[in-house]
Amino acid sequence: QVQLVESGGGLVQAGGSLRLSCAASGRTLSTYAMGWFRQAPGKEREFVAAIWWSSGRTYYADSVKGRFTISRELAWNTVYLQMNSLKPEDTAVYYCASLTAPIIPPTNSREYAYWGQGTQVTVSS
Repeated sequence: QVQLVESGGGLVQAGGSLRLSCAASGRTLSTYAMGWFRQAPGKEREFVAAIWWSSGRTYYADSVKGRFTISRELAWNTVYLQMNSLKPEDTAVYYCASLTAPIIPPTNSREYAYWGQGTQVTVSS
């Protein structure tokens, strides 16, 4: 089992920044990659970004490239999502998730085994 706890969400004006954190505990050695996904009201959950735990290779959705940065701190088993130039369409509940199989690219939510509880990000116009 892997436990994931997100933090850092909130309300921000368009053009602003937020940094989300996701702390992992438990059987973290089983993690191949960590991903961030988001779900807006009435929409399906969508991929945002992912990072390969060992190599640090990153993946991004086209909608966030150049604005969001995913990173990890191995010593703290923590993954971050730095979100800059936020737009109202970024408003959603953001979830971090753990991928426990070597699936490339790590962009499909159905492949992730463990999920955090989610953190709300609201961007006002």
